Amino acid sequence: MRIFLQIVLLTFADINKIKVNFSKYTKEFSYNFKLAYPVILGMLGHTLIGIVDNIMVGNLGSTELAAVSLGSSFIFIAMSIGIGFSTAITPIIAVADAEKDEKKIRTIFHHGLLLCTVLGVVLFILIVLSKPIMYLMHQPQEVIDLASPYIDWVAFSLIPVIIYQGYKQFADGLSQTKYSMYAIFMTNVVHIFFNYVLIYGVWIFPKLGITGAALGTVISRFMMLVFMHYLLKNNKEINRYFKNFTFKEIKKSILRKIINLGMPSAMQMLFEVALFTAAIWLTGSIGKTSQAANQIALTLATITFMFAMGLNVTAMIRVSNQKGLKDFKNLIVIARSIFLLAIILEVIFAIAFVVFHNYLPHFFLNMNDTTQALDNSEVIAIASKLLLVAAVFQISDGIQVVVLGALRGLQDVKIPMYITFVAYWIVGFPISFYLGKYTELKSVGVWIGLLAGLTAAAIFLYIRFDKLTKKLVRDNPLTY
Repeated sequence: MRIFLQIVLLTFADINKIKVNFSKYTKEFSYNFKLAYPVILGMLGHTLIGIVDNIMVGNLGSTELAAVSLGSSFIFIAMSIGIGFSTAITPIIAVADAEKDEKKIRTIFHHGLLLCTVLGVVLFILIVLSKPIMYLMHQPQEVIDLASPYIDWVAFSLIPVIIYQGYKQFADGLSQTKYSMYAIFMTNVVHIFFNYVLIYGVWIFPKLGITGAALGTVISRFMMLVFMHYLLKNNKEINRYFKNFTFKEIKKSILRKIINLGMPSAMQMLFEVALFTAAIWLTGSIGKTSQAANQIALTLATITFMFAMGLNVTAMIRVSNQKGLKDFKNLIVIARSIFLLAIILEVIFAIAFVVFHNYLPHFFLNMNDTTQALDNSEVIAIASKLLLVAAVFQISDGIQVVVLGALRGLQDVKIPMYITFVAYWIVGFPISFYLGKYTELKSVGVWIGLLAGLTAAAIFLYIRFDKLTKKLVRDNPLTY
């Protein structure tokens, strides 16, 4: 009896210990979400631009939807480079903010904005010049014919998007995450209006179809930049950083510092986006219905991924702040609390995907169009299977992206760059290619490869974070 009581007491002691350890992380959830929710809503609003394109164009037919998918794949590659590069601004400013160094904040903001402007123009030119690649990708000719003018216009929108990112990352670094959310919300109002009238030819506007969707995106993204500039410049706490910009203050050493952080970050994002782009191209080579199904499943997975991206920014900000304060033990607790929150959210979304996998694809197609009935039924059948795989891989995707945010907060970008390359292109892509092209799994096989790559990235990035933070604690014992 005594032994039994001892076991019970020890069990309760262990449970209480677990509760204490768990509460150490969960008590950070409130502040994590306070920082993350504006980013999440802003990201969802940004994603809504693409979703609106997909839904409105999907009503025109599966060929038009496949063309948007193909055209968007080129834009996503360029945008990933621009967004990835701009993330270098946030951790540097967040560290300076923790150190109360206003001069450094202003300097990094001006240099970062200049680099984003130059990069936006360069990416626009490169995407327009890269269009002939479509003819080497074995895509359906009717899809290429529609995608070509779409790319021309949407590529032009890269300029305001990348400049906007310079503003956004600067504001995020100051923990002012709401402004990008406000700008995106206003942008979506503009986008939905111009998309609708230009795609379908409402009122005095011409019916432009897929080109109308491209024009709506261009107009809305320029307005997004205007909104963001206005909101930040008219904030009393932030407008002092806008004053006295001059090219005479631009220094090569500061540009080099941002580039050294920005380029590996850009490559990290490029490797992942390029993997998903390759999946679009692979499914396109299988057939237009597979490509349209891929676009539907990818759009839905992107929506849930935005929650993890919000936590990615939160990890960047909070880890950078703790790095500036040199409080490395608390840094670990905060980072792990963000990882845990990401896992909980992604598991909830995974369950939703499994439960509703047969119903969600219907929202992206015009089921009343009898001429498209055969194609639509095939698209839905494929997309529903892809969502089952997406339910699992988004958990790995959520983990890897928040850990990447924490590593960027530590300004550790080179080793993670190599890790992501190996995970996505040595592990993930070969599996996608083989299962998609040489087995009966086809599109589902492509997504199984995505799952493998994301899982490998999540595991090895966390190992890198754990090793690095333990070393920081060992090397800085006098900071506690």
